[in-house]
Amino acid sequence: MPLTPLPAARMAALEAISPAAPSHLPLLEAHGRFLAARVEASRALPGCDNSAMDGWAVRAEETRGASRDRPARLRIVDTVYAGHLPRRALQPGEAARVFTGAPLPPGADAIVRQEAARADDDGAHVALFVSVLPGHDVRRAGEEVMPGTPLFPPGQRVDATVLGVLASLGESTALVRPAPRVAVVATGDELVAPGQPAQPHQVFESNRVLVAALAREAGADVMHLARSRDDEAELHAHLERLVPQVDVLITTGGASVGDRDCVKRVLARMGARFLVDGVALKPGKPVAVARLGDTAVVVLPGNPGAATVAFDQFARPLLFKHQGVVEQRRVARARLSEGRHKQAGLTYLVTVAALDVRDDGPLPWARLRPQGAGQILQNVAARGWAVLPSGRADFALGEPVDVQLFEQPDFLAVEAA
Repeated sequence: MPLTPLPAARMAALEAISPAAPSHLPLLEAHGRFLAARVEASRALPGCDNSAMDGWAVRAEETRGASRDRPARLRIVDTVYAGHLPRRALQPGEAARVFTGAPLPPGADAIVRQEAARADDDGAHVALFVSVLPGHDVRRAGEEVMPGTPLFPPGQRVDATVLGVLASLGESTALVRPAPRVAVVATGDELVAPGQPAQPHQVFESNRVLVAALAREAGADVMHLARSRDDEAELHAHLERLVPQVDVLITTGGASVGDRDCVKRVLARMGARFLVDGVALKPGKPVAVARLGDTAVVVLPGNPGAATVAFDQFARPLLFKHQGVVEQRRVARARLSEGRHKQAGLTYLVTVAALDVRDDGPLPWARLRPQGAGQILQNVAARGWAVLPSGRADFALGEPVDVQLFEQPDFLAVEAA
């Protein structure tokens, strides 16, 4: 069977899942989720004219020419705290003691900071030592946002700052899409659980932890972890139990065509509909994506380096689509720190350890790491993937390539992507 080019395979794989129905969640429970609808401001921020400082509410014109030598003297008629209303409007010759966030009394149009004034001992008058203009240290109603202003689009990730804005508008819930429920099944006769004794020919099983953590980083709720021998009956029992309980099931190992690689055979016998089966990608060529009942299934290779790349390119987009969004990574143009030879028919994703800026040209250098499907250290603290596209076998030292950056991606609602 011919391998599917990477772009076409990614598009086909996305058909395995649809965005989940949204629901209203309490704000803290919505943390990390994605908004399912546009949010508009329901009220002005601030809600009224208020003081930006502790000080004195005044008529600005009555401070004209005030100085230390010739202070302006006004009669104190009120004290206003945040959360309380002024008792009355200011008349000419009057001032009100105000504190940060306190509503501005009617008739006042400026604030004199408390360090630029001094009240008399009897508390009847205040001396003002500075001249201020109208609006000085006043936060106007709606200066940050007016009612009806669009604030967040659908697809906005609900981080701490978004939660703070929603709470400041009086919202107690947010309309978001739920986390995808995920199960991870690792396969292989050679696997031994960490913490147990292992012989040199055996392998400590790391993929369940690795893949589960990658799924959590993509917003998933990992419900189940399982391990199966390379035995079709045992694997069938695991899949039959887990598939109905989750939105996405991810397997690792047993993805190729060896005698003991049984994952795809078992899925086919269970009635899975394969959307992708083998991709022109290195590492990660055996990856497959299928639909089994209402569940999306992603079949990853067993080598951790290959599993990481295949998860990134196939499982991660599916998990985000369930949440109603498409991830858009930033792409940097950079020069290769070393030449690479590859199979011409495959797209290679090579780990970039850093982008080094030097004085020898406008583009940074993409510092590559040694690559191997079975290696796991190569992706620690990586900046992104250097993309060596199909159609060519040799890439020279210093040649410009695209680098998919991991940090600070954008998210668009599926409907807007």
